[in-house]
Amino acid sequence: MIQREDRDVSDEIRAIFEREGITIRTNAKPVRLAKQNDEIIVTADCAGHVEEIRGSHLLFATGRRPNTDDLGLDKAGVEVDARGYIRVNDQLQTNVPGIWALGDCNGKGAFTHTSYNDFEIVAANLLDNDPRRVSDRIQAYALYIDPPLGRAGMTEAEVLKSGRKALVGKRPMTKVGRAVEKGETQGFMKIVVDAETREILGAALLGTGCDEVIHSILDVMYAKAPYTVIQRAMHIHPTVSELVPTMLGELQPLSA
Repeated sequence: MIQREDRDVSDEIRAIFEREGITIRTNAKPVRLAKQNDEIIVTADCAGHVEEIRGSHLLFATGRRPNTDDLGLDKAGVEVDARGYIRVNDQLQTNVPGIWALGDCNGKGAFTHTSYNDFEIVAANLLDNDPRRVSDRIQAYALYIDPPLGRAGMTEAEVLKSGRKALVGKRPMTKVGRAVEKGETQGFMKIVVDAETREILGAALLGTGCDEVIHSILDVMYAKAPYTVIQRAMHIHPTVSELVPTMLGELQPLSA
């Protein structure tokens, strides 16, 4: 399962990969690596069953760590956490007055867009007397597979865990005219709203153009406007975005 995503999103992405001929093995532990002629051979323990996987290339995706160990932070008295990330407050100030940390080194996002927003927060506080904060931003990112996933706010699982009353809407891309026209109907769109405040809590849009469509939802979330603002809007035809109001008109109670 993709760590950040709901089960249905993760399952659909797996199905998309498998339709492309990609084999996915979960709960696999590599136990041997070898090279034979032009092939790379990985022997893996897949939940008790040993398999030999052959290919032309091997990609190690082992995560990342901040490159802070050679900055002399200890000499300046700047605190870091156990993983080496620089500790900052909500305005990206370190524990040392006059020193701020932005970008991947502070562990607050590790995306290009979050790093740029870090700069905006620091500049606003330093130069404009505008107390912007990290906690003001809504989590948003895209997973650039084909088709892309656009994500904003809370997942369905996070909303369920919060215990709040919520509504959910879902629409397959097979019901989106623009996707059908392009012959790219894999995926679906899903949105979750607060049943009492009617504010949008989160959305996962997996489909053609959804890395752009997500912003129409994200902007309304920042405005803290009710979902009816989008539901009653007239969108242009034929687009992917035009089905977001339709999806919001078909909300159902969210249950575990």
